[in-house]
Amino acid sequence: MNNNLNKIFQAFLHSSNEEELRLIFMDFADEYFGAKHCGFYLLDENYVPIQAYIKGLPDSFIDYYEQIGRSMDSILNFVIERHVPIHEQFILTERCWKQSSLYRHVSSRYDQEHIMTGPIIGNGRLIGTLNLARGKKISAFTVDDLMDFNAICTHLSTRLTAHRSVQPKISGFLSKTSFTSLTKREQEIATFVAKGLTNTEIGTKLWISENGVKQALKRIFRKLDVSSRTELIAKLFLRT
Repeated sequence: MNNNLNKIFQAFLHSSNEEELRLIFMDFADEYFGAKHCGFYLLDENYVPIQAYIKGLPDSFIDYYEQIGRSMDSILNFVIERHVPIHEQFILTERCWKQSSLYRHVSSRYDQEHIMTGPIIGNGRLIGTLNLARGKKISAFTVDDLMDFNAICTHLSTRLTAHRSVQPKISGFLSKTSFTSLTKREQEIATFVAKGLTNTEIGTKLWISENGVKQALKRIFRKLDVSSRTELIAKLFLRT
């Protein structure tokens, strides 16, 4: 086994929480794969991002991609449908890739000459993606890259599932049924709301945009059938 791969597998195994797991991937992936950009996305059941981390790109990329690129991303759609990692030249010729809407409107704009996307799987469903991009004058990802990336996706998914099996500890009396209906990230956001943090403060702690927090809160409100932070706290955290 590639010694560098074995090191990251061991680092995944010894990570103490979800955030540390993410940081290990972000610190390792760009150098190992010669990538200019890398990303770590967590998705809800409708494949809408609830948490997004990027490296080597401006924060504005996330909103731009969600508004412009996501609907035309055939690479992501392949991963959603098949739960396997893929790079652009696996399903498109170089000419078709350069003519694609995703390349012309998004990838070329951010110097993403070649892209590779892989799945994060939890409890049998896609819960996120890992993303890599190489800039111009760098060769496309290879079959060996794809095999290594597949192994990383598998090990990371296994460890992330293990971290999520540990229920967070929260002071006060907890409405367990309502709380467990939320995703892990939604639980964290609800907990910070109960502690009185603003959207900006929550975003800073969780490394997501303020808009990402707002969108997550909207989903939480819908799931819990509440319309305000006060109602959310009352429903989840019943204190004496």
